[in-house]
Parts: sequence; structure tokens; C-alpha cells
Amino acid sequence: MQKVAIVTAASMGMGKACAIELIQSGYKVVIMSRGEQILEVAKSIGADGLQGSITCSDDIKALVEFTMSKHGRVDGVVNNAGYIAKGELFELSDENWHEGLDIVIGSVNTMLKLVTPIFQAQGGGSVVNISTFAAFEPSPVFPISACMRAALGSYIKLYADKYAKDNIRINNVLPGFVDSKPVHEKFLKDIPMERYGKVEEIAKTVRFLLSDDASYTIGQNIRVDGGITRSV
Repeated sequence: MQKVAIVTAASMGMGKACAIELIQSGYKVVIMSRGEQILEVAKSIGADGLQGSITCSDDIKALVEFTMSKHGRVDGVVNNAGYIAKGELFELSDENWHEGLDIVIGSVNTMLKLVTPIFQAQGGGSVVNISTFAAFEPSPVFPISACMRAALGSYIKLYADKYAKDNIRINNVLPGFVDSKPVHEKFLKDIPMERYGKVEEIAKTVRFLLSDDASYTIGQNIRVDGGITRSV
């Protein structure tokens, strides 16, 4: 039986790298992103692609329904997100904060409401959310992302407690600075490994967490950050 995975915000960067890694590992993959280029990306990597936004519940529903109609199952989901507004605390608008909530928590909640019954019917499934190292060491560079993804850490604990008995696993991956963004020396000096991570390194961790090799790993926040976080 060939496994099937959904990856969101997959037109570039970590999302695209995760899709490629899963395809190379034998998954059938369905990807979604807001821009039209997602259809060309899907064609180029051998995935199915849909254009849509993770902040639109109808688009997420269409994504899950398409996956089920095409492949008949969903074994794994990678919840990745695109741009979240950055700036000083009081420079960010109320709309920015509400949008951040929709992107980080709302999209995951909507996706899980749709795929959880599928997982239960199949006897299990796995979810990985792409978070950030700043979830537990907040950075003033991206306060909305840091705050919302700290909340995501609590959310997955609640979900894991409820659905672990159904063999459904959920984990967060917390990347540091990765090479999908330009290298800035002011960030580089804080990374013990003295380099940005590669999107492929994030993708390999995601693939592991989705796989049966991580069958006893649940409700965790896995740092893949080159050592930038200092907390124990």
C-alpha cells in the first residue's frame, strides 16, 4: 500500500522540500498554495496540486476531498504556512494579529477536523506542523509567529492526548534560520553551527516524524535549528 500525504504552502521553501522528500520516499503527495505557480510546481515534482489558501476553510476542505477522491486515503499531513507579518509589537495591526491566528492555529484546526475521521477509519495517521524555534524563545523580529506558534505547542498536546489511543500522532518541527531566506550576518552569529539550515534537512526530519520509525513520538516540539535555542 502506497502512503498518501498532503503538504500545504508547498510552492517553495520548506513546504516544497517536504513534498519532494516524501515523493522520493514513496508517498503520493498532494500540495496546495495560494499562487498559480503551485500547479507548475506540482507537475515538475510529480505531485498533484491545488491552488488555495490555508486561511480559507473551503479551500482546505477541497484539498482533503480531492485527495480522498484521487487516492482514497490520507496517511500524513504537513501543515506548513506562508508569510506572517513582522514588525515591532505596537506597529502590527489588529488585522495582522488576527491573520496570524488564522494562519497558524485556524488552518491546523480546520485541517485536523477534516482528516481526523479519516485517520480513525484507517486505523491511524500522522501530522507534522512546521513551527519555529522562536515558539519557546520569542524573537522580537517576528512576534506574531512566535506567539501563535507557542500556542500551537499547547494545541498539539491537547490533540495528542485525545487521539493517541487511535494511533494518530502529531508533532511540531521547529526550524531555525534556513536557506530559503537570505543569510543575515546578525542572525548567523547566533547559530552555533555557523550556518543556516538547509530546507532538505527540515524535510528529512518531517519525513521521519511522519514515518513508522517515529511511531512512539507524539506531542513533541522537535528543534532543527543548528543549536540557536539556548533553553534546556
